[in-house]
Amino acid sequence: MTNSLDERVIRPFTTGRKNWLFSDSVKGAESSGYGYSIIETAKANQIDPYKYLCFVFKNMPGSDYIRNREVIENLMPWSRQAQEICK
Repeated sequence: MTNSLDERVIRPFTTGRKNWLFSDSVKGAESSGYGYSIIETAKANQIDPYKYLCFVFKNMPGSDYIRNREVIENLMPWSRQAQEICK
């Protein structure tokens, strides 16, 4: 039994942890964490992180995502639309 996949997944986090020591504020550290979470979730769903960010930035502005949960569901990396566009 091997845990190499787990080690590869956690490696960017351990590298990032060193860099996050230099965040100038709590808000900056939180923002870095949000970005890291979005990128790693895209990777975990086997989609290209760059394409996924472009997809979100293109489709989220002007949408009624605050009142309409379905809009957010369609922007998630596991949604059918994101999977088709961001592979």
